[in-house]
Amino acid sequence: MKSPPPTAAELSRRMRRQLLRESPGPPRQPPASAAEPVHWCRVVMNRAVRAFVEGLARHDLDVLEVSGNSWNDPRWGFRSYRSLAYPEYDLCRAPWAAEVCDLLILEQVLEHVRHPRRALENARAMLRPAGTILVDTPFLLKFHPCPVDLYRWTEDGLRALLEDAGFTAIRSGSWGNRQCLAADLQPGMAWTYYDPAAHSLENESQFPIVVWAFAEKPAAA
Repeated sequence: MKSPPPTAAELSRRMRRQLLRESPGPPRQPPASAAEPVHWCRVVMNRAVRAFVEGLARHDLDVLEVSGNSWNDPRWGFRSYRSLAYPEYDLCRAPWAAEVCDLLILEQVLEHVRHPRRALENARAMLRPAGTILVDTPFLLKFHPCPVDLYRWTEDGLRALLEDAGFTAIRSGSWGNRQCLAADLQPGMAWTYYDPAAHSLENESQFPIVVWAFAEKPAAA
């Protein structure tokens, strides 16, 4: 007599055991001593992105962030900052305005839009010549509709998408490891908060959880 097929819960447990050789338990909550708790899967990416922005001439930048406001902090010293939010502004529909910013930020946005290449082409139209786009997005991350969740890219895939949208001088990175991946393999929208005493930031390139890229709009001829 055949054994019954495994349940979804058993399949999930088997996957986690294969990754870690043991079940990781529920997502950790923020350490009590953490001043600004951050999700484990974002630590290295956030550091890379912030290091990039710190290297720019920030006082000369008009900054536009789409579907987020995490950069709305006067300590960055931008010349100006504006945030555009969906559904009031749909990046896939049309540029908000032509050549209005020097830095355009798309953090955790592209996986949620219907037409990613069109969104990037509209972003390019909003940048001034030689302006910069900052993009980050997940790859090995669980389904998280907000309001929809449509796409995933590897680092090479994100570079190709930016090239196809007309960007140049692309720099990119990715990060992930099996321990972090397994820790977040839990139902619901909870994510594991980073605890430096317990969590490794080693990068295992075969298991990229997040990817990011910086690219430029070509300068005017």
